[in-house]
Amino acid sequence: MSRIAVVTGGATGIGRQIAARFVADGLSVVITGRCAGSLAETADRLGPRARAVPFDASAPDEVHAALADLPHRVDVLVNNAGAHTDLHRPLPDPGDLHALRASWLANIEANLISAVLVTAALQPRFAGHGRIVSIGSIAAKAGNWGYGAAKAALETWNRELACHLGSRGVTANIVSPGLVENTGFRPGGIPAEHRARQIARTATGRAAQPGDVAAAVAFLASAEAGHITGQILHVNGGAHLGT
Repeated sequence: MSRIAVVTGGATGIGRQIAARFVADGLSVVITGRCAGSLAETADRLGPRARAVPFDASAPDEVHAALADLPHRVDVLVNNAGAHTDLHRPLPDPGDLHALRASWLANIEANLISAVLVTAALQPRFAGHGRIVSIGSIAAKAGNWGYGAAKAALETWNRELACHLGSRGVTANIVSPGLVENTGFRPGGIPAEHRARQIARTATGRAAQPGDVAAAVAFLASAEAGHITGQILHVNGGAHLGT
């Protein structure tokens, strides 16, 4: 029987690469996200083992409504949906507390609440020896205001989740990337100065590619990783060592 994976934010970037890796490894994959068109296009490219279920992972009503279309047995859940929402809006003016609040809440909803809601909704469907992998960020250690705080909170939540689900044989881990190229994460691409600065922080002297992250996720989702839980696997070329 084929194992079944759900990948949130699976239409583009890291999520699409993770889904492609799972399909190559023989899993059936359900990709989710807010853009139905992009999801359908990606699912078509991935082939008959993939299908798309569009919904906003941070919206409780949409998550609940999507349950009818999501698998009744889930072997792997990858909480990949998320964004640095400050990259998509102007920074708050100094003293504008309403805008500051909106900025922080947007990051928390996109990066933490999305993972919490989807995981809670699918918990009854996790198969024995299930795997949960959430995509964190080096920003949890390096700061970066609301985005970094949301990713740091994701790490705290993951530790509790691992303890809560361990008796069922379900593991919960985080893959924490640094700079990853070719994802569409930053509107307009990665500024050259920022790219050079981030690469200089690594021990390997290069940026990651989506396949680097997908390989780490595939390992944590495998049967061989059954005794690894509550962990943070850094996929950032050692950049976290200097933060």
